[in-house]
Amino acid sequence: MSLPRLRRITSSGCLLNLLLFIGYSITLFASRSHAQQSSPPPENFIERYQARVSATQAEQPHWVTPLVTVTPRLEQELRTDFVHQYNPKGFAVWNYGNSKGLEFIPERHTEIIINVPPFFNRSNGEQDGFGDMSFLAKGRLYSRNEEHGNGIVTVFFAATIPTGKNGNGSCCAVVTPTLAVGKGFGRLDLVSTAGGSLPVTNSKGLGHTITWNNTIQYRLASSGLGRFIWPEAEFNSSFYKGGANDGHVSTFGTPGIIFGRVPLSHDASGRPGRLGLTFGAGEQIALTHFHTYNHATVLTLRIPF
Repeated sequence: MSLPRLRRITSSGCLLNLLLFIGYSITLFASRSHAQQSSPPPENFIERYQARVSATQAEQPHWVTPLVTVTPRLEQELRTDFVHQYNPKGFAVWNYGNSKGLEFIPERHTEIIINVPPFFNRSNGEQDGFGDMSFLAKGRLYSRNEEHGNGIVTVFFAATIPTGKNGNGSCCAVVTPTLAVGKGFGRLDLVSTAGGSLPVTNSKGLGHTITWNNTIQYRLASSGLGRFIWPEAEFNSSFYKGGANDGHVSTFGTPGIIFGRVPLSHDASGRPGRLGLTFGAGEQIALTHFHTYNHATVLTLRIPF
């Protein structure tokens, strides 16, 4: 391995570790503040903020976030994913981070996500580097928890900034509005999202991509260890209009399993606190002849707070 390439990989690893350490410190502090509160109402900013977030999330279903499909639920967590896949030429590619980062709930019906640029490491030793910076905002329009309807409707607005190096990102900024819905039936839940990319400039060259993702999940049990186990199947489709892939359609099937939310803290009464751990894995498999990659192993690690 060449020295420049080693330095790039080391730098990316240090950056991810630093962000995770900072984020974990923040969440641990927030969790301790929340755990120390007793019967009196919250007094400081952290306690008031976390109490409001808990009340907001109590109004929506408590499903786990899928591996690939963005959940319509409002979440507050640190998340990082790692993806190993093969490009059309057969070269293996590692995606460190997979455009995941900090998710927080600044307002009752709103979530903001600030994603760390992913780092791409290719087995052929070429074009390694960071991808684009991205952001996502959610606006929850309708929500009912498991006791009052078990459903949710949310709109997303995502944006990417062309910060990628060595061809690892887009040439131009892109925004993507999306509609997401979900419905639960006991321990089973169905989630569907549909959106389309809108390049800010060079729309003729980039074209538009319409994405349609569908997820089915099942919680193994309502109590005991089974309550932490969520097997799932996702179907992720992209329809290309204009650009280099005009007229093509690609669909991936993604079987996977997620474990969470495992509590890492408890309050004074012994109830689980906000700090938790969620992790899982799955495999994206191309179901259509046209695809830009295949056999993508997805690993996810999340720290809800």
